[in-house]
Amino acid sequence: MPRFRMTIAYDGTEFHGWQKQDRPGEDGVRVPLRTVQGVVEQGVRSVVREPVLVQGASRTDAGVHARAQTAAFTVAEPGTGEGESQPREPVWRRLSADRLRLAINSRLPADVAVTALAPTRPDFDPIGDCLEKGYRYTLHVGLDRPIFDRRFVHHVRTALDAAAMAEAAARFVGEHDFAAFAAAGHGRLSTVRRVTACTVERAGPSRIEIEVAGAGFLHNMVRIMAGTLVEVGRGRGDAGAVERAIGSGDRRDAGPTLPPTGLCLMWMCYRGVDTG
Repeated sequence: MPRFRMTIAYDGTEFHGWQKQDRPGEDGVRVPLRTVQGVVEQGVRSVVREPVLVQGASRTDAGVHARAQTAAFTVAEPGTGEGESQPREPVWRRLSADRLRLAINSRLPADVAVTALAPTRPDFDPIGDCLEKGYRYTLHVGLDRPIFDRRFVHHVRTALDAAAMAEAAARFVGEHDFAAFAAAGHGRLSTVRRVTACTVERAGPSRIEIEVAGAGFLHNMVRIMAGTLVEVGRGRGDAGAVERAIGSGDRRDAGPTLPPTGLCLMWMCYRGVDTG
């Protein structure tokens, strides 16, 4: 059956994360929450007119943004309808990949868009086939509040030492047990992860960007790493604080979990294909 790979961008502010979920209603009936997966799946279904399932690569939390989430869906081969002698030509076969992308986008709300769509192999797995992914956490530093991009940055009012933060960030690189940098109840059997890059750079007079790349991350891991680096930038720790937290595995030795506002999934890397 034909399968399509998508790259999706979204403003996560008004979503309950990527993954479909629901909550109990007043009458006991489960009520679906607004999630990116649910919205995109509904948009795809309305175009291809099939009950497709959209599988995403990264289960971003509520409020987290993405420039390059990777997802995929499979459609059925054309079949013959009742009273028809020839198989019906499906909508997806009559459209080019880009026309299909535009048709899906016409069914999506303003805070999410499919930025790329292409046929892929039938067994393409957005999760299992991902080699590496990159996140960016953006800080707005200073007394003045951000206005026009306030949904995409975390405001820190006190001055930060970016050089000290960069020195501490380098200590995250490598394969370590990141138990101290995971949310309680993360549900993973192993807390060992490999971070391939972690940098801190000034992106302007009031902006600091923390870039983190790796093969996979624990729940809230990047936000806790960013919180730890902010504490170092405030002078409440040094580069050794990262190593001590990794060594102890104690969540209390790492910094706070920063809000989702400043976090964005920037890119994902697959064999032969990069997104972002």
